[in-house]
Amino acid sequence: MNTNDLSKLNETELIRIERDIARKYMDKLSIPMVIWPILNITCWLALWPLVMTGMVPLWIAFPIALVNITLSYLPSHEAQHDIYARPGQKLRWLNEAIGHISVLPLAYGYRALRLTHLEHHKHTNKPGLDPDQIFNNSKTLLGNIWTNIKSFQPGSEGAASYRRCLARIGTPETERALLEQVGISLLHMAILFVCAYHGKALEAVLLWWLPLKMAVIYIRVYLSWLPHFPGNQVGRYKDTRAFKSWGGVWSSLGMTAHIVHHLHPRIPLDKTPAALRELYPVLQARKSPLV
Repeated sequence: MNTNDLSKLNETELIRIERDIARKYMDKLSIPMVIWPILNITCWLALWPLVMTGMVPLWIAFPIALVNITLSYLPSHEAQHDIYARPGQKLRWLNEAIGHISVLPLAYGYRALRLTHLEHHKHTNKPGLDPDQIFNNSKTLLGNIWTNIKSFQPGSEGAASYRRCLARIGTPETERALLEQVGISLLHMAILFVCAYHGKALEAVLLWWLPLKMAVIYIRVYLSWLPHFPGNQVGRYKDTRAFKSWGGVWSSLGMTAHIVHHLHPRIPLDKTPAALRELYPVLQARKSPLV
């Protein structure tokens, strides 16, 4: 099937073909996406005793921790969209377990991430409604990095964007999410302070604090800014785009195919590149600005 063949079809027929292609990649448990969070969290946790006992030098552990924390968000992102299992299915416990556990290195709660991320999908690029929009409208890469650095400060506009989003939803679940996030943040700081008190401040900085900040910037650049740049387009076939990454699709954490995720959120991350290759002629035939 090529663009010339598809150009003869009407919009309704093209939409049907797009949905048929997308269904091929849905509702199948992705084993790599199950193994990913288990190995990742195990590796990161193992670094702590290995470094503290001197078995692994800190200069080796730091880049490993950076990779671990950078990779910690995406399995939870899969769970946020019920990709592992929907409510009522036998493996629902796995979906929720991965959702909660995989983001512990990010010192963030699964419920808060899920609630705000689903609002991002409902209101992509809409100021005041999309909690990520403040990070997506930077004109340059350096501008986006600076926006992220400022968001680490207390009372920052970036942090307030997510608080306002949860307040706007205003359900018992958002109240629980806020309480969980406060507890996780306090526990994170307590662990850092205890390490410092016992003379392990440098270990705490290089195993958690610094790689956490660097990972968040990398994640927001590739998962938020680049897929939605320039951050002011609204509409199902306008608010996300394809782009090229320095090391191929996986250096972007799979986000060069992020348009597939916004069009069909229940396709597993590791299947989105293949889905994009198959969907590309259809999107071209529809003259979608996404491509």
